[in-house]
Amino acid sequence: MPNLRTKGKSSIVWILMGLMVMGLGGFGVTSFSGGSTRLGKVGDTDITAQDYGRALQAQINAISQQSGQRITMAQAREMGVPQSVVQQLVSAAALAEEAGRIGVSVGDSQVAQAIRGLGAFQGPNGDFDRTAYGQVLQREGYTESSFEEQIREDEARLILQRAVVGGVAAPDAMVDQTARWILQTRDLSWVELTEADLTEGLATPDDETLRAWHQANADRFTAPETRKLTYAWVTPDRLAPEVELDEDALRATYEQHIDEYQQPERRIVSRLVFPSQDEADAALAQIEAGEADFDSFVVARGLTAEDADMGEVTEAQLGANGPEVFALQDTGVAGPLQTDLGPALFQVNAILDPIDIPFEQAQEDLRTEAAIDRAARQIATRSPDYEDLLAGGVPLEEIAEDTEMELGQIDWTAELQPEGGSIAGYDGFREVAAQITASDFPELHELADGGVFAARLDEIVPPSLIPFEEVRDEVEADWRQSEMHRQLLARASDLRLQEMSDDAPASVDAEPAQPALQDAALDWTAETDLSRDAYLGDLPQQILTQAFDLDETGETEVVDAGDRVFLVRLDQVTEADLSDDNAAGIRDALSARLNQSLQGDIFDFYARHVQRNLDVTVNQQAVESVNSQVQ
Repeated sequence: MPNLRTKGKSSIVWILMGLMVMGLGGFGVTSFSGGSTRLGKVGDTDITAQDYGRALQAQINAISQQSGQRITMAQAREMGVPQSVVQQLVSAAALAEEAGRIGVSVGDSQVAQAIRGLGAFQGPNGDFDRTAYGQVLQREGYTESSFEEQIREDEARLILQRAVVGGVAAPDAMVDQTARWILQTRDLSWVELTEADLTEGLATPDDETLRAWHQANADRFTAPETRKLTYAWVTPDRLAPEVELDEDALRATYEQHIDEYQQPERRIVSRLVFPSQDEADAALAQIEAGEADFDSFVVARGLTAEDADMGEVTEAQLGANGPEVFALQDTGVAGPLQTDLGPALFQVNAILDPIDIPFEQAQEDLRTEAAIDRAARQIATRSPDYEDLLAGGVPLEEIAEDTEMELGQIDWTAELQPEGGSIAGYDGFREVAAQITASDFPELHELADGGVFAARLDEIVPPSLIPFEEVRDEVEADWRQSEMHRQLLARASDLRLQEMSDDAPASVDAEPAQPALQDAALDWTAETDLSRDAYLGDLPQQILTQAFDLDETGETEVVDAGDRVFLVRLDQVTEADLSDDNAAGIRDALSARLNQSLQGDIFDFYARHVQRNLDVTVNQQAVESVNSQVQ
């Protein structure tokens, strides 16, 4: 049966309860309060909180196994998993209603066969285990009769689904045409035009030209709104030199940050989970034989190096897998080892030696850190006094004279690039600076490092065009860049016409080419056998895109890549040979995807039609109640 795809956040896939059961147990759910509490209803078919909880955990487990990392409920929410699961259950319930309406059902023998085929109920010998069957159902809150009835409904939906999408396949002509489009390659030549390719150098603009450019492009030379602020502030860094410390304080700081000075051996590890033990064993055999490396299996699973990366870990953090991973004397691969997600290979990318820095050696660094820490506590203690002064209307200037706070002034803009140590480098200050009004009284605000500040808006200078005399150099540079680009595009168009005329048959009445074009000697770079998704290094992708838009060999096109100008010429088109073994494999994969897409669309329309004829209700509060219990 084809694996029907999901479109956006609305799934059209029915859910076999058997597939759900394979993912049950121990995945962070403490309990689903309410047991069989109704979460929704489609026609006369109920969706319970248990149905939703099981399906949600099965989906989270499947995504976790695919990515090799346990995803959290927060991540699942960001991916739209809860909404997708609700829609899956609504679709399944609607199809169950439809199957009942038209009289589709299955007998006891087919129900028994479906249950025997579920891995969750198989014993060590691979056969159906009656004891395991009863234990799993009891743990998940099912009676045998209710579970078997659920399987009966699922099998009926399967018959219905097969009837809807059976025989749907993409036409061969469609598959072949798409395969040829994907596999077609092209030879092309390209050249980048620079100032040296212009027939004449750029003229030196006079002031009249530049003034006109300054006015025509006023948005590029307009100063942003400027907010003139006065502020008083104090930070732990600024107060730290005044703090006195004793050895007890330093030792307390040392113990507080002991993990930075005393660490066991750590290793930088990547982990890749496999669907089965056999696949993990086969992968390790290829790695040990030098036929493949760990990273190639990561890519083959559709993952990135970041997906497999576990970062720095200690032996204890790896749990039961720690001893074998840390037994490696050098970088390499350990495993396969059993994990909560299945058999996995662990690659040790680097070995980090233990850290053992005694107090005496860390003392100097600790002194600075402890002083800053104590200064932060002093600021927190004195903050109520600062607030009292501000509430009493004491000007910032006087507060700076009478306390540790320092006075400052700044012309702040949203585009300001602060210098090191500037108050404008703090997010907290920038937020206040952007919102403060002239009627606001100064208030005490915290900074990320434990400092505090208060600010007053003195004046707002609205956006204004910077006088030409102040930005003449910038105006000229902008004009030159724009004029250069314009002339390069014009030159490229002329050279394109020359290329086309050189390739065209000679005409008796044709006028001779312009001397400037006849003398053009372009240094073309040839690229061969390029596919549509080829990588061109630092060249803009527009070159390849426009090359594949050309129809005839010898045809040339101008590529405007923003601040760069190119000519690209199509030299040869190599059509795909679909009889080639590689092409045949791609064609088969493409056919399968197109079949799934068409079947998915047809079944989507059918499922939506069924739902439109039924009353559908979902209790969102019940959904959120289950979500909150997933850890």
